[in-house]
Amino acid sequence: MNSSGPAYPLASLYVGDLHADVTEAMLYQKFSPAGPIMSIRVCRDIITRRSLGYAYINFQQPADAECALDTMNYDVIKGRPIRIMWSQRDPGLRKSGVGNIFIKNMDESIDNKALYDTFSAFGNILSCKVVCDEKGSKGYGFVHFETHEAANRAIDTMNGMLLNDRKVFVGHFKSRKEREVEFGTKAMKFTNVYIKNFGEDYNDEKLKEVFSAFGRTLSVRVMKDERGRSRGFGFVNYANHEDAQKAVSEMNGKEINGKMVYVGRAQKRLERQGELKRKFDQIKQDRIQRYQGVNLYVKNLDDSIDDERLRKEFAPYGTITSAKVMTDGSQSKGFGFVCFSSPEEATKAVTEMNGRIVATKPLYVALAQRREERKAILTNKYMQRLATLRTMTSPIIDSYQQTGYYMTVPQVVPAPVMEPPVHIGPEPLTASMLAAAPLMDQKQLLGERLYPMIHALHPNLAGKITGMLLEIDNSELLHMLESPESLHSKVDEAIAVLQAHQVKECQKGQRSDKSCCEKTQHTPV
Repeated sequence: MNSSGPAYPLASLYVGDLHADVTEAMLYQKFSPAGPIMSIRVCRDIITRRSLGYAYINFQQPADAECALDTMNYDVIKGRPIRIMWSQRDPGLRKSGVGNIFIKNMDESIDNKALYDTFSAFGNILSCKVVCDEKGSKGYGFVHFETHEAANRAIDTMNGMLLNDRKVFVGHFKSRKEREVEFGTKAMKFTNVYIKNFGEDYNDEKLKEVFSAFGRTLSVRVMKDERGRSRGFGFVNYANHEDAQKAVSEMNGKEINGKMVYVGRAQKRLERQGELKRKFDQIKQDRIQRYQGVNLYVKNLDDSIDDERLRKEFAPYGTITSAKVMTDGSQSKGFGFVCFSSPEEATKAVTEMNGRIVATKPLYVALAQRREERKAILTNKYMQRLATLRTMTSPIIDSYQQTGYYMTVPQVVPAPVMEPPVHIGPEPLTASMLAAAPLMDQKQLLGERLYPMIHALHPNLAGKITGMLLEIDNSELLHMLESPESLHSKVDEAIAVLQAHQVKECQKGQRSDKSCCEKTQHTPV
């Protein structure tokens, strides 16, 4: 059976595994012999404009697209075999798992083309991929058939068959959640027991003597080092689950050879890693909850401020559980954290201490936030501002929206050649100067100084980024003017927000530029 297209009419192809230098012109030259092409788009990173390694080609006629798929799949362009699939943009079909199969224990010589050629005999293939890393094939892959029946035919025929002298497993694809549920069910019926901390004196016979008391054992093994000495742990495999469970219940925590041993269900490495990850995530969540609303972030600290001075300055506002200035060796990094015993105390400290001069600098004090929270807040503010701008019809506002400018900014022009030490540009903005200015003018003053700095980093996005950052508290903006490291960090967060927003717009189809592409537009299998 050939790789004819799906039952519904399509004229759009996904072309993946492209070399980074492949252009639309190259693809047009390659695919135009198959028939008239309406559009070609190599998908690129929104910021860097580098190729993401895949493209979409829209033919005028589905038959021409089918011809290109049949005759050009895995042809080589710039040294790489390209992978062509029908462009399936319906996420429901991709995520449903219908017709999707998993193949493992494949020989490393099997590539995408060989996998496609092998399984195309069972039905129409929507996508096909061998999973690889920098070293090559990882020995497994996926084939997504158009129908459930085709997938079943492939499984019935190929499961347990030899491919390049290796017996492969072929089965229905299961999501991680499905695998975890299935594995958890199997784990409830374990027969293999893990024992550790029994010392170097025990061998297989001694271990069997102790644990055979709970039932018939199929195998007993003490793990040894390269010298043949016991490594202090081993495994006992029972004939049935009940005996294994009894051994765990009665022997865990008991004394063997003068030591308290651990006895439990034997776990695979991936299962242990998953369990440790879940425990770590739980500890992380508990810590987040414990410090929610009581941990303060304090920055713009004078270099003379240490832990003791920091605690002393905040002590009048409540019971402090910890106060720490972050350092690089013995040098202060200019920021730290103060944790109170209650949210009320922390709120009072923020109100009283934010902007207060300690030693020589005005402090910036706020509730400590994780990077994800800061990004979410910045995203929300950006979306609100964008929504507001879209409801306005003023030509001036519209022009700002098109150029990305959200504020009045000075035009950046080449500086005239002048003899040093002549000062060009506005004078440095201090906290006292900002406080003396009318409230409505403070953001403008900050923006006039921030914009040239941001323009030097990202000329095309300077207006948008400046407008986004002006949502931040004035004291932190002052700190950004003094600290390039702080400015760069906030600019990076703003760029991430802009990129995420543009991807979201592409996904929703709200952009007028229909050629916009992003990474999640097509996720094979």
